[in-house]
Amino acid sequence: MQFQLPLFPQQASTVAGQVDAFYLFLVLITTFFSLLIALLILFFIIKYRRRPDRQAEQIHGSTLLEIVWTVIPLGITLCIFVWGAILFYKIENPPANALEVYGVGKQWMWKFQHPGGQREINTLHVPIGRPVKVTLISQDVIHDFFVPAFRVKTDVLPNRYVTSWFEATTPGSYHLFCSQYCGTNHSAMIGHVIAMKPEDYAEWLASGKAEGSLASAGEKLFQEFGCTTCHRPDSGARGPNLQGLYGRPVRLSDNRIVVADDNYIRESILNPNAKVVNGFQPIMPTFQGVVSEEGLIQITEYIKHMGTQESEPINNRTTPDQLRDNEVPMIQQELQQGGQPAPSGKKP
Repeated sequence: MQFQLPLFPQQASTVAGQVDAFYLFLVLITTFFSLLIALLILFFIIKYRRRPDRQAEQIHGSTLLEIVWTVIPLGITLCIFVWGAILFYKIENPPANALEVYGVGKQWMWKFQHPGGQREINTLHVPIGRPVKVTLISQDVIHDFFVPAFRVKTDVLPNRYVTSWFEATTPGSYHLFCSQYCGTNHSAMIGHVIAMKPEDYAEWLASGKAEGSLASAGEKLFQEFGCTTCHRPDSGARGPNLQGLYGRPVRLSDNRIVVADDNYIRESILNPNAKVVNGFQPIMPTFQGVVSEEGLIQITEYIKHMGTQESEPINNRTTPDQLRDNEVPMIQQELQQGGQPAPSGKKP
């Protein structure tokens, strides 16, 4: 559906027309009933005004009238609910084949990373005709990812990943705003989303100065921080096997089951004792303040690209024997110092 009102921004995504149609329907319904009620009030004020020669009459009501003014508003509100729910579900659930891009909001800029390692500040290049899923997080306060031409608006929160998606339909440069007041320079936190033809986008990717993909950068950090010391695919591992972990359910030490998504991985790096996997001791040190938001994104992308497991999804494949309580402080101290823990006596 393509219609353009002077006060509306350009429609440049697949959902823009649907959002505008729903909004226009709400405006028309509100305007109609507001005028109807105002005119009826005016009519009754004039018709039933007080007159010296007229006596008041008792009115006992009309069942038909009550049914009509109950059924019609109910039908309209149900229509609004169903239409809005369908549109909301579509906006909140990106397609499975969407191109993934990561974004970090901070006072007062937007930083984006593409899977191939290309980085941008206050500019986001995307292809037209393909869904784009943007995984966002704030480095400080609450921001808001708002592209009026795409009709997408998502609160970007600290300490939690959120997603927004769109599919651009028309090449061009579109305004990107932070629509949540975030400090003194809030008005300067602006950028552009540049929608390109697929061949132009591919050319832009090839011309970018990327130092390896996000997954390869995450692998370097994974090795640098000594994560392979404990997260090994053998029976002597002191940490869960991460191969095939992403997107699968994990049983915790308190028998809760959670899904290993982006937020779970991030929390496990920064606050490892919050959700301890069943069968493992809480010996992992926190990396709060050690790994940047960009580094967390890179490690998460690396874990996503690890190989798959052949075991059942809930319990981890390599669950070691319980560590003795007196081993835990020693292992934690060695990991914090960057050293390799001493053997615990279990066979690999």
